Amino acid sequence: MKKDRGYTVDNEQLARFAKALGHPARITIMEFLASQDSCFFGDIHDELPIAKATVSQHLKELKDAGLIQGEIEPPKVRYCVNKENWALAKSLFSKLFAHSMCEKVCCE
Repeated sequence: MKKDRGYTVDNEQLARFAKALGHPARITIMEFLASQDSCFFGDIHDELPIAKATVSQHLKELKDAGLIQGEIEPPKVRYCVNKENWALAKSLFSKLFAHSMCEKVCCE
């Protein structure tokens, strides 16, 4: 389904996922969370050599894109990968990378 600007809903979703994954700290967070059932903010902060406020901002970006979810367990927040959206991201990226773009005439 095309939107008014000519982008498909899938293309817009893929762009949101790509933007959220567009920082090495966020990729590191996703790798860490993928290796856990869930974990708390402090566990994530311990994995990264950056300030807590910066970790919070990266978690917010990933959460806003729907790649992770957080559950408040006072006084902490537990995070985990949003499996449904992660599967969607995997599918959308796979479709993009499956295109044989350079089989046609490319700049060489």
